[in-house]
Amino acid sequence: MFKKAYEGGFAIGAFNINNMEIVQGITEAAAELNSPVILQASAGARKYAKGPYLRHLVEAALEVNDIPIALHLDHGPDFETCKACIDDGFTSVMFDGSKYEFKENIKRTQEVVAYAHEHGVVVEAELGKLAGIEDDVKVAAHEAAYTQPEEVEEFVRETGVDSLAIAIGTSHGAFKFKPEQCTRNADGVLVPPELRFDILAEIEKKIPEFPIVLHGASSVIPKYVKIINENGGKLDDAVGIPEDQLRKAAKSAVCKINIDSDLRLAMTAGIRQHFFAHPEHFDPRQYCADGRTYIKELVEHKIKEVLGSQNSAAGVMELVNANK
Repeated sequence: MFKKAYEGGFAIGAFNINNMEIVQGITEAAAELNSPVILQASAGARKYAKGPYLRHLVEAALEVNDIPIALHLDHGPDFETCKACIDDGFTSVMFDGSKYEFKENIKRTQEVVAYAHEHGVVVEAELGKLAGIEDDVKVAAHEAAYTQPEEVEEFVRETGVDSLAIAIGTSHGAFKFKPEQCTRNADGVLVPPELRFDILAEIEKKIPEFPIVLHGASSVIPKYVKIINENGGKLDDAVGIPEDQLRKAAKSAVCKINIDSDLRLAMTAGIRQHFFAHPEHFDPRQYCADGRTYIKELVEHKIKEVLGSQNSAAGVMELVNANK
């Protein structure tokens, strides 16, 4: 996936999954657009749904849809969690050692890489700290730190990782920036600070042709925030990463873009809208179906307008089959 993405100037969407409807919405959209896709489970998702349920949901998606699908662990906090996912059939894991000092991050990442590569699984690691909140990942704004370009070459060489998540201004959650960190446009809409493309460019020079990952890359799409707020929600000043900046990143060395909060917002928008329109309904199949519809709509939009990965599934499969 990353080889094709790098060569083709697009990125693979890494969408977080928690239940059946989310898996269905994502993979149906990807299949219709002939796009490869990464389905990723956080530690919170594994606590909520349990690893075997998630794995079998992804296996079911593979039976139904003829596209390349990877199953990825998002933000593995330790070796034990990464090992459990590898043993459970995940095809990719992310070890998040960003909370440790540089040398300790290398040491702990090496341990995960050694076990993963023995089992044919690829590893993503992280340098720098993203602010925000997502499941068990909580980093205050003052603790966030940009990735230092001078560290990436040594880190990649010493750890043997297959991709690297960097911090250039993205952030976890639906409230990625405080109002005082933003400006307001003529319509009064919050505009976040621009991503640090200068740091990305320096990193590309240090590790050319190496796959880069962006975490915390939801755009907090106003349409879904508006629907939520109009139907009983309260998401004042929710703001995300502008999609034009993400598209620019996807044309560079960024081969994987993580999307979670936008999925949550789309699902919630569909369900809240349904309940307000049909207060007499109590069948989960009714309101969950509306949530799934918005998930599919969102993923179609991301693939076409942000990731640029449509019509690339066949090329990925050709490369997979050639390497079997």
